[in-house]
Formats: sequence, C-alpha cells, structure tokens
Amino acid sequence: MIIGTRIKLRDKSLGDIQNDYTWSMDGELLQLDAAPLLPISFHQYLSDCTEELSYPSASRYRFAVETLDGKHIGNCSYYNIIPEKDEAELGIMIGNRDYWNKGYGVDVVNSLVNHIFHQTKLRRVYLKTLDWNTRAHKCFHKCGFVPYGQLARDGYNFVLMELHRNQWEKHQKKQYQNESSAAQPQ
Repeated sequence: MIIGTRIKLRDKSLGDIQNDYTWSMDGELLQLDAAPLLPISFHQYLSDCTEELSYPSASRYRFAVETLDGKHIGNCSYYNIIPEKDEAELGIMIGNRDYWNKGYGVDVVNSLVNHIFHQTKLRRVYLKTLDWNTRAHKCFHKCGFVPYGQLARDGYNFVLMELHRNQWEKHQKKQYQNESSAAQPQ
C-alpha cells in the first residue's frame, strides 16, 4: 500500500469492479481519457477483470485510489514499462466527481511517482493528456512534469509530458525547502 497525504493506493481487487464499470460507461470520463464507450455487459467486464487480476502483467502495475477512510474514488497505473529504456507511462483517473478540484489528483500523481522512483530503477515517467484538459495539465505540472511534445492520434490532440528521475529529485528538494521555510516562524 502507498500512502499519500489524502489518499492511499492499493492493489486492485474484485471489490473495485462495480465502480470501474460505472466509470467506464460515463461519457464525460471517457471523453477526458479519449476512450470509447465499452460495448460489453457488466458480466463480461467482470469476467475480463477477474482474469486480469488473476494473471497480472509484468509491464503494468494498477492501483485503486482510496481516500484515507477507504472510499474508492479512482484508479492509477504505470504501464508500457520498457526496462531497456528505464521508463514507463503513467495514467490516472479520479472517477468520483466529488473529489475533483480538491488536490486528490496531485496527491495520487505525487504518491505514485514517489513510489516509482523509490522502488524501481526507472529513470523516466511520461504521460499524454488531451490538449484541452487544462485541469490535468495543471495537476501534472504541480507534480514536476514538463511538456516535451505533441501527438495527434485517432482525431485527438495530446500534450506529451515527462518527468526524469533527476528532475523529480530537484522537485522533491524544492518542495521540502518550501515546506521548511513555510513552517519557520516569521
């Protein structure tokens, strides 16, 4: 389990499937992810997820996002792990709208990136986000990600962002210094 300031990240479980299916059928969430509506029944989705949980991939790690009091509010992952390049792609989705715009996304990304750089030898984490999704851009920027390019695919335009281990270390040091100076009496 990975503990943040507002959230905890835990392994996915069968108990997450109902929320995951509901979120995968939500048009607004799918639009934020540039994903199509799932054309499968809940029964088929449950079957697919059960198999995926039983046989996890070595190139993808998925986590459920919970509030500190145990409410499942979303998911995150790192995937497309390429050991030869020491890199992976990051993904996040806060499915429960009650937790949007309240800092949960930043805490999830920071917690997952901290885990990646503390627990793996990966040197680069990258992501793509829709060019119009300014809320996501702000979140990723707060976590130290910087734009490095653009991508047009399937009728969507994406901003490509990355965070290298050395940038993350500098970002961590800067955050620590800011917190330390804020805690000192004036």
